[in-house]
Amino acid sequence: MTADYRVYWAPGCSSCLRTKEFLLDHGIPFESVNIVEDPDALDELADIGFRTVPVVRRGDAAVFCQDLQDVADFVGVSLKKSELSAADLVGKCDLLMLAAQRYLRQLSEEQLAGHFPGRDRTYRDLGYHIFMVIQGFLEAAEGGSLEMEAFLRMPPEDVVTSEHLAAVGEEVRSTLSDWWEGVNHQPPETVKTYYGVRATFSVLERTTWHAAQHCRQLEAVVKSHGMAPDGALGDAELGGLPLPKNIYDNEIAMDSEAVDTRPFPLKHSDPA
Repeated sequence: MTADYRVYWAPGCSSCLRTKEFLLDHGIPFESVNIVEDPDALDELADIGFRTVPVVRRGDAAVFCQDLQDVADFVGVSLKKSELSAADLVGKCDLLMLAAQRYLRQLSEEQLAGHFPGRDRTYRDLGYHIFMVIQGFLEAAEGGSLEMEAFLRMPPEDVVTSEHLAAVGEEVRSTLSDWWEGVNHQPPETVKTYYGVRATFSVLERTTWHAAQHCRQLEAVVKSHGMAPDGALGDAELGGLPLPKNIYDNEIAMDSEAVDTRPFPLKHSDPA
């Protein structure tokens, strides 16, 4: 069967993996374009108005895939609605940050410097990223906007050890709790994001499964060092979330030796 669609993606990108698996689950063939490996891919995306991934393209039409509903609409399939509540998602975010803190504390400073395959991301970077995923949502929920920059934040120079990272997580946990109590468990209807004004629930759900996916990866890192995770992830953290089947990627194994030290690709000098 000829592939009418092209999927532009990058290793370690949770939304990229979720998009690819969604199309595969619905029997929709596509050409897979890893923008880290294809030097022309970012120019192709820029020509149609996109600066990063994931993007699904068909001819001259394309869709940015941060919201899976957009992907479903673009390819003409239905998307199962979440059965979780906003309270469920907030609770899971807190549990996921606690899990990330536990797993980070199991890793030495040397182990935190290990890299994921196919991109320039260390385990330290990932731990920080988990907390910034939730922090980015909170910035939007408190009246600002969720910007791509939130996902690209790197640990400051003074955030080196697992305890440093755990302290960052504790700050975000406190911010989450204060926000949730401050809105009396009734979040605003919509928030501003870098992909448009969206329903708050949709962005919160995406935030939660995004953080959960990376917690799965961090749990796998702990196991890869021969340790049992301090409190395995279970239904309390993961149940009901639209998670990818794979933990890292469906085309690159997490234990691959293929480490790429180039930064995550963005088009030219765009500030995000």
